[in-house]
This record gives sequence, structure tokens and C-alpha cells, in this order.
Amino acid sequence: MIGQLEELHGVLLVDKPQAHTSHDVVARLRGKLHTRKIGHAGTLDPMATGLLIMLVGKATRISQYLISLDKEYTGSIELGKITDTQDAEGRVMETRPVPALSEAELRKAMAGFMGDQYQTPPMYSAIKIDGVPLYKKARAGAEVVREPRFIRVGAFDLTRFGLPQFDFRLRCSKGTYVRTIANDLGERIGCGGHLAALRRTASGQFSLDQALPLEAILELSRAEIKARLIPIHEAAPSVAL
Repeated sequence: MIGQLEELHGVLLVDKPQAHTSHDVVARLRGKLHTRKIGHAGTLDPMATGLLIMLVGKATRISQYLISLDKEYTGSIELGKITDTQDAEGRVMETRPVPALSEAELRKAMAGFMGDQYQTPPMYSAIKIDGVPLYKKARAGAEVVREPRFIRVGAFDLTRFGLPQFDFRLRCSKGTYVRTIANDLGERIGCGGHLAALRRTASGQFSLDQALPLEAILELSRAEIKARLIPIHEAAPSVAL
């Protein structure tokens, strides 16, 4: 049956639902499209929702180009609770009182994360050391030294002020762990904190407005999905295949 189907090639923009890993989305689309040649450009944690760039067929060749694009997010940070994963899915390790911050004081603390910097990746991440993902070491109770990575934060704006939880908008370079920014912001303030919610709204020139929810895509016919595919030369015009 697979051999009788027209091969599809291009970029598909998906609005990832919560509680799905990026690999879950790959697996479900792989079954829908009857192809093994499918991947994604930029992982989203299960807790996160929003834009996931899916690469179908020959579009997998431009993976590195699309992964390197800057990302934009909206989300919420909760101060006063430190979790082992740095987000709301983790176990609360410590609770501290939240100081009576003013909106101006919070904005000033957030502004300290702007620009070029080095970030230490969290233990609960897919980064491999000696061939083993860090999250597996973390689950075993191990703590290992991680090499800081260069990142750039282009915007970190307060969009709703509140304590202990507030909303933000973030624009950053590839490889940035937003939950680590939440954790580190809490440490700078002195009360700790974690990422309470996250939604990716853009990746380079691609916007969440162009995406469809995963479940809606799975309801489409093969022809309708083909019509939604962004041609490779449009998705990565500067890449020679």
C-alpha cells in the first residue's frame, strides 16, 4: 500500500498539544501519511504547546537550517517553588516565600537576561553525555557537570504582572532552555521559581497562526495535507539541496 501512495515532501506546521512529546507527533503523522521519512525541527517538552515544524520526505534534509532559527514563546513563571525539572511537571524540591516585588522590580530582574550569555542546560534534558541522555542520569539520582552553552535572548517582556505567577513573552536563539531561564530568574530574585506554562508562537519566519492543531491535521485527507505542505525551496530558500 505504501508503495502506491504519492510521496509527500515539504514542511508541515503543527500546533502541538500538551502531554505529547515531539516524537509522539512524529509517530502519529508517520502513521497518518504512511511514511517513515518524517522528523521535526526543534523539540518541545511534553508540557509545552505550540508551533512544531514537521519535516516530511526530502524536507528532512533541511533540518539543521530550520533548527537554527530563533524562537518566540509566551508562557508563565511561578515564583517561590523550585522543581527538579525546572517546570510544572517536576517534583517540588523547595518552597520559599516570594518577596513583595513591584512590577518595575520584576521587569528589571527580567531585563538582566537580555543579550548574549552562557546557559547551563538542565539535568532533565535530552543532551547526551557519554552516550546517555542527561534525563536518564537525573532519574537515577545523578548530577553531572554540564558545559554551559551560548544563547542569545532578544526579548523578555512582562505581559501580565502578578505574584507569585506572571506571564511573559520571550524571543531567543536555538538551544535556549526557557525553563532554565525561569529557574535562574527565581534564583536571582531569591525565592526560586519554575516554568508554569509555555507556548511556542514562532520559529524564524514561521508563525503559529499558520499551523493547525495536530488533531485537526489528522482529520484531513492526504490531498488536503499535501496542499498545506510548504515547499522546501520556500521553507529554506538559501539552502542548496
